[in-house]
Amino acid sequence: MDFKTAVDYILSFADYERMPRSAVVFDLRRMEQLLARMGNPQDAARSVHITGTKGKGSTAAMIASILVQSGYRTGLYTSPHLLSIRERIQVDGQQIAGGEFARLTGIMKPEVAAINARADFGTLTTFEILTALAFAHFRDKKVAYQVVEVGLGGRLDATNMVRPDICVITSISYDHTDVLGETLAKIAGEKGGIIKPGSTVVTASQSAEAMRVLAKVCRQRNAKMVRVGRDVTWQRQSFRPEGQSFKLRGLKGEYSLTLPLLGEHQLENAAIAVAAAELLAERGAKITAGTITSGIASVSWPGRLQILRQKPWVVVDGAHNSDSMRKLAAALRQYFNYEKAFVIFGASSDKNIAGMAAELASFPAQLILTCSQHPRAVAVERLQAEFARQGIGFEVSAGVESAVAKALSMAGPDDLICATGSLFLVAEVMAYMLKRA
Repeated sequence: MDFKTAVDYILSFADYERMPRSAVVFDLRRMEQLLARMGNPQDAARSVHITGTKGKGSTAAMIASILVQSGYRTGLYTSPHLLSIRERIQVDGQQIAGGEFARLTGIMKPEVAAINARADFGTLTTFEILTALAFAHFRDKKVAYQVVEVGLGGRLDATNMVRPDICVITSISYDHTDVLGETLAKIAGEKGGIIKPGSTVVTASQSAEAMRVLAKVCRQRNAKMVRVGRDVTWQRQSFRPEGQSFKLRGLKGEYSLTLPLLGEHQLENAAIAVAAAELLAERGAKITAGTITSGIASVSWPGRLQILRQKPWVVVDGAHNSDSMRKLAAALRQYFNYEKAFVIFGASSDKNIAGMAAELASFPAQLILTCSQHPRAVAVERLQAEFARQGIGFEVSAGVESAVAKALSMAGPDDLICATGSLFLVAEVMAYMLKRA
């Protein structure tokens, strides 16, 4: 089996990144069976488990970077990917090799077939198989720590088979309401499902509604909670398009940090990562102030307020709900100097398009609506109808490449182009800009 055959095989199963999530049956028992047949590779390393609505991938990357800088072989499992499925599974910042991906898929194939033949609890999904493959890879590479981002929710997510040293919950807002619930309390209940009895939890500052739920779960499970924004605080000192510097008061000390990621929200994510690192140190990890500093300074997390070009600025960001769109608009105003702004927007069909449109309405920019090639991308006609309903002016491009070409033709050297609304759109913009380079 080669890499392409392995990818095609894994994508042949129910893939809730490419299909309506209401069609997926969530049941951890089939994941338990698969991992048991593989010798429970998820238990081979110490774990940090991360959920939330926004920022969980960035936070995971920061924690992994700190662990790598501290001398630990570290696995990082995230989703979705931008340009290659191999991005999801990394050890010490290196993506899994195509040959290794294929080899592990071949080993897993008969185990998957055996479980699906019984189908006692439904059949395995693409994400479940990928998650098991990640755990197997980390075991084979003898990682000391694995930093694991949930795919969706937490309670019934395939990653919720780990027994983490630290549970992390980033900012909770409205997303995936068709699966997780229509209220912040219900969403927080699903996210809080990763909290294990006697564990330590690091949480971002949350709405009162979400925090009540998380605090209740921690009490019920005798888990210690650390609240960023109260127990850990920060103050930004300077910023430029390439990054920002800030002071942070952690649980164990004070730090002067430089972060190559933009946005006020990334400072909160960094504070969460530092708190998690300090708690890992309490549990015996050889993490120092120096390795925390170097870990934050060296983190890489593409597709989030990432600059692809200057003169004009071409920036991509995976904001895909109203809260993240509001933060993106604020960050563009704050971090960039420009004369005119152009926003290329496309979204997935299950997102709150009306909410994102409302946020963009208050951001002065020439808007170009488009549609990515992803199966869940919303048709541009639906975008047109919503933006027209809200009285927002726009232009239309049939595809992402034509949208970028149109924006580049209209923008001057002192202008800004931002592509946003979906990581799938961001990935296509990144691929197009790479071709033009």
